[in-house]
Amino acid sequence: MRKRVKITLLTIGAVVALPVLLLTTTSIVNVVATKSDLAAIVPYGEKVPVDGKKMNVVDTGTGAETIVLLPGLGTAAPALDFTPLISQLDKKYRVIAVEPFGTGLSDQTAKPRTAQNIAREIHEALQYLGVDRYVLMGHSIAGIYALEYSSMYADELVAFVGIDSSVPNQPGWDEPAPTDGLAALRDLGILRVLAAVSGDPYAGMPYDERTKEQMRLLTTRNATEPTLLDEMNRTTANFAAVRGKTFPASLPVLLFVRRDDQDVPGWLALHERQAATVERGKVIVLEGEHYLHHTRSAEIGTDTTAFLDSLPIR
Repeated sequence: MRKRVKITLLTIGAVVALPVLLLTTTSIVNVVATKSDLAAIVPYGEKVPVDGKKMNVVDTGTGAETIVLLPGLGTAAPALDFTPLISQLDKKYRVIAVEPFGTGLSDQTAKPRTAQNIAREIHEALQYLGVDRYVLMGHSIAGIYALEYSSMYADELVAFVGIDSSVPNQPGWDEPAPTDGLAALRDLGILRVLAAVSGDPYAGMPYDERTKEQMRLLTTRNATEPTLLDEMNRTTANFAAVRGKTFPASLPVLLFVRRDDQDVPGWLALHERQAATVERGKVIVLEGEHYLHHTRSAEIGTDTTAFLDSLPIR
């Protein structure tokens, strides 16, 4: 009997010790790999002073008109993520891809990630660059920030172009983002393991291997840092802040929308209603996933140019 008890206790001890040993190993590997990742990040763009910190931007092209690109929530390296779209636009326009605090090579910040604060910081960066007349072009949550932005700096905007952009009152807007435990999973190395086994998220897309590797490194650096987690946690409050808001009626609005969205019922109809609130509003439906600029940048570039060329002298 004692022998059986002893064997049982040893078995239980082994079962308990195995995951502890595994997590200890992944944690140590994560610490070492993170240091290596940080050393492998290659600087790009230009850092401009904003609110006492540094915000990274990629400023390219020499056109008479300027397009400012804003990322969706959780995009860890916005300027690199927008590479296919930038290459379609910067032959005709000056293109500025802004990396808000907590993303890309920009600094972290303790300032709350409210839509108003984010809008003010982006505006400060553009002011430093001497840009005071431009098209605002944004993906996903940038549609919410753009509503706040347009109420603060309407006289500077030529148009808003949305890339499957978020809209007020969309289904699920009041559901909190699932951020609990993400930092712990990072420190334990679990997120690194999951990323390693999940495959290449950019397979078949127009990114070279160097760019994909840099995006992976910056995702590791930024995805679970306090700034981005705070922005995710404030998503419902930021949606609530623009509830019922519309763009200024005189602001031209072009919305690129994916044809089907199983997660958000009525997705296309929501954008059609938003476009109808302005004097010059247009919706263009594209086949693809939420990150339409990953695969449909050629169409987005061509249709954006046609839309802007159709506007009165500005």
